[in-house]
Amino acid sequence: MRILLFGGTTEGRALSRELAALGAQVTVSVATPYGKEVQGEAPGIRVLQGRLDEAAMTGLLRGMDLCLDATHPYAVEATRTIRQAAQAAGVPLRRLLRRPSPLPPDSLLARDAEEAVSLLAGLEGNILLTTGAKEVGRYASLGGARLYPRVLPSPESLAACAAAGIPRGNVIAMQGPFSAELNLALIHQFRIRILVTKDGGEAGGFPEKVQAAREAAIPLLVLRRPPEEGEDAEEILRHVKEMLR
Repeated sequence: MRILLFGGTTEGRALSRELAALGAQVTVSVATPYGKEVQGEAPGIRVLQGRLDEAAMTGLLRGMDLCLDATHPYAVEATRTIRQAAQAAGVPLRRLLRRPSPLPPDSLLARDAEEAVSLLAGLEGNILLTTGAKEVGRYASLGGARLYPRVLPSPESLAACAAAGIPRGNVIAMQGPFSAELNLALIHQFRIRILVTKDGGEAGGFPEKVQAAREAAIPLLVLRRPPEEGEDAEEILRHVKEMLR
């Protein structure tokens, strides 16, 4: 059985290994060198790296028995493209879901980055941005001096911060996972007055951010997770076992 898994997430890496252990031939597609690095090598798994458009995804899917979308919960465009490619290739698709987190009742909520910027414009003080380098530019109107983005230590991340007008001394280039203690230390070090995050679940360190914000007594601004349908890893594994019989 040949499976193409679009990954880059913690749960996607775990699922790829479980599928290979069942005897499936698994190809994992990740977008970045970092994604390939953390995916690592494992028996029965082939890893491809590079950003793909719909045509390239469709080409990869031809001859596959199953397509799995294990991309990030907020990767809306990637999920849409994967769905279209699977339909074009005539390959069954299943979406791996990450369980949402319970949100603190006093959280500030935003539908997207634009709404978050509107809320932040009415607040004072330094902002710890933990939403990823790809979205840093959408906060530039708030003024780079008060933005402290935590991003991966990659040339692309640093370039995105520079393009947004963020001083080098404000850029926190680190690779997670991050403990609540480290989050709290960063909040104190940079005199953070509000923490902006996505609901990345346990895999994305969301509970540790909640704890740090609570202990620092600062607001937590959460970008709402896009609505979607899918299955957990246990359901997908059960389905694959049935296909392998």
